[in-house]
Amino acid sequence: MDSIDIPDLAQALVIFWGTAKAYFAQPWTFYQILIVALCYATGWLISRKVEPWLESRARTIKGKPGLLRVIIAVMRRSHWVIFLLLLTIARLVTLELTWPSRTYLMALALALGWAWLTISVSSRIIHNRTVSRLIALTIFIYVALGILDLRPEATAFLDQLAIQLGDLRISVLFVLRTVIITAGFLWLASLLGNFFDSRINVVEDLSPSFKVLAGKVIKISFIVIAVMMALSSTGIDLTALTIFSGAVGVGLGFGLQKVVSNFISGVIILMDRSIKPGDTITLGETFGWIRELRARFVSVITRDGREYLIPNEDFITQQVVNWSFSDDFIRLDVDFGVAYDSDPHQVSRIAIEAAKSVGRVVPSKTPVCWMTAFGASSLDFKLRFWIRDPQAGLTNVRGQVLLALWDAFRQAGISIPFPHREIIMRTPVEVVRRDGPAAQAGGPGKRKP
Repeated sequence: MDSIDIPDLAQALVIFWGTAKAYFAQPWTFYQILIVALCYATGWLISRKVEPWLESRARTIKGKPGLLRVIIAVMRRSHWVIFLLLLTIARLVTLELTWPSRTYLMALALALGWAWLTISVSSRIIHNRTVSRLIALTIFIYVALGILDLRPEATAFLDQLAIQLGDLRISVLFVLRTVIITAGFLWLASLLGNFFDSRINVVEDLSPSFKVLAGKVIKISFIVIAVMMALSSTGIDLTALTIFSGAVGVGLGFGLQKVVSNFISGVIILMDRSIKPGDTITLGETFGWIRELRARFVSVITRDGREYLIPNEDFITQQVVNWSFSDDFIRLDVDFGVAYDSDPHQVSRIAIEAAKSVGRVVPSKTPVCWMTAFGASSLDFKLRFWIRDPQAGLTNVRGQVLLALWDAFRQAGISIPFPHREIIMRTPVEVVRRDGPAAQAGGPGKRKP
């Protein structure tokens, strides 16, 4: 690590402390501290009464969540707003009564207070509260150093905390600057990517698969450009990353095979449009409809509400049943049997009409019913009908058709048989009967067959 030349910073701090000590020794300094404290306490007390009323009125704003978020952020800092307004009035009154130098501390408190209020409210556009607070604190420290006129000394001190790696010198200032600039570029890239993605999704002429593919390509492109711009802005020579990129390539080849395979499989799926959001698919024992296509996996929602995150590679290497690949029409079969004394022609007509009475059965594709076999105890039939909403379930529509068949057959007097079994006992047994005089008298009566 390089030797740290602290005297410059130490001298600046000593000078700052000496000036502050001399300033705090004056009576007007304590008056200003008292005024600032009284204004803050008054603002806090007033906000306890005003803030709930203001927030309830702000909650009446409908249809503008972004605006409501900023307004609520201001309302929850109403004590700061009232404090700064009171302190501004107090400073103006003090300026009329005495010298401007005797209001320096109040001016400093006003500058720091308005800076914190503006930064904390503006950072609420970030939904993650932890990240929002971290960004607000970082920006406030930077602004506060500028207000206190300590930014050059702090910058020089952070730049002296460094290590030398060959020709590359890495300091704390360099790391902080790189992180902040990269985070800013990535955040801007994310905003632009989401904006263009939302614009693409509203274009009706594009297929769902192409919308997902275009959105992902745009987002990845913006991220790559943002990283390159951030590295260039911090003074890093991109040619120096050649060795690093080679190491990353080796790592991708050995340690991240599945990740890369799933990513490439996702790109292939989007390009060949074999599946798309909204399709009803069957993969192994999983039956459901596709909710979203991601870079690594496909989100599939089943009828029981479970969400399966299936790797993209499985859709390339395994057999997938896409119920709505070419069109939305799906044919279903229902097997049933009737008694031998039934008229097969009448049974077919009744079954077709019963299927038509179910709402989800497509009327444009007429159901058909065929006799398939002379069964052991029944005439066997197969009823075929079409639906166009498999995502609404298959078992339930089959159940509705079976109930319609049951009602129609009962009304027409057609019976549905069930197996009968006759048991023949070849070994003589003793049967006890209770229909003789002995039984009437209460005694047992026996009879051999």
